Amino acid sequence: MGILANSVSICQFQVVGDLPEGDLFTWIGECLDKHAFSSIESSADELTVGWVRTDDYQNSDFTAAQPFRRDHYVSFTLRRDQRRIPAPLLKFYQRGAEQDFLNANPGFFRVPKQKREDIRDAARLSLLVKALPSPSMYDLVWDTRSGMVTLATVSSRIIDLIETEFKNSFPGLRLLMIHPYARAMKIVSVELLPALEQANLAGSESVLDLIRSNQWLGQEFLLWLLCQTMTGGGEYSVATAGIFGRGEPFTAFMNDRVLLQARGETGMQKVTVAGAQDDFREVLAALRLGKSITEATIHLEKDENTWKLTLKGEMFHFGSYKSPSVQLEKDNTVDSQAEAEAVFFERMHLLESGLQLFDSLFAAFLNNRLGGNWQITLDGINSWLGEES
Repeated sequence: MGILANSVSICQFQVVGDLPEGDLFTWIGECLDKHAFSSIESSADELTVGWVRTDDYQNSDFTAAQPFRRDHYVSFTLRRDQRRIPAPLLKFYQRGAEQDFLNANPGFFRVPKQKREDIRDAARLSLLVKALPSPSMYDLVWDTRSGMVTLATVSSRIIDLIETEFKNSFPGLRLLMIHPYARAMKIVSVELLPALEQANLAGSESVLDLIRSNQWLGQEFLLWLLCQTMTGGGEYSVATAGIFGRGEPFTAFMNDRVLLQARGETGMQKVTVAGAQDDFREVLAALRLGKSITEATIHLEKDENTWKLTLKGEMFHFGSYKSPSVQLEKDNTVDSQAEAEAVFFERMHLLESGLQLFDSLFAAFLNNRLGGNWQITLDGINSWLGEES
């Protein structure tokens, strides 16, 4: 189901670079078609990577009536097929071929090094031809109005692959990750922007430096949210642009799973607390030992709808992001294509609604953290931790 599933892990990027003149969607279709997926089932190739349609992973045709377009959204999928040969199986075939060589050449007591390599390559090629490629699919949705791309994976290896494929497919464009500092820059108020820039601990504008040097953003945000959850401060107001109107109330709190980390003499030490929490006793004990919250499950509630996500604080990736189920009335007069479009728009509506609530929650933290009263808040958190002990 990918991006359209009720529960999906996602990360987000900003498209940067110069868009082409003329019809953007025609250009996108041409770029996708040039780098479309090509099957390796009838070949001995080990790996193939390319774009396919999100509505049909078997279809890599992007020329017919722009099937990737949904109003201002563009949706397509990176498909990666790879053949894998189990090491024990390759070794078994290699040993058999080496023994056949020795039997045919009694003057040799062992197989020469070059011949062993040739035998191994031949055995591997023979097995590759017989093995079926294993497919993996990763959905992308590109909002061409905002330039935001939502990717349905949080795997760092796949993210690197998709960044490379996107750059190669769309000349002049690249994906810039929305990491914690970048997200803060997008939603912080104009009045607090100088304070955020002053709090930036990075020594350069490189993405890696901005992430590593500003881990305090995720850690302090999750600590603040834990204190808010435990002390009854769970009511917030929508503060960012989006589907909901500014000032509308919603509820947010931490529960279910918390990951804490600290670097010790023997390396990184981790504590995972899982299950519904009544008093967060184990979390508080780990905090008092100097560990920091680096990952936690957050619940967002508005009216009768609920969203749930596991925030990975270092990168601001959203694991197991669960939105309300899509509710569509069945109408036998509507064709399957129209129904699929309705499901897509409803899913994106729900996904973006939850992200707007999360951004509003993060904005509430930034207002506190950068507004001049953070030391008072921090003293209160430290005092609260001491009282809980």
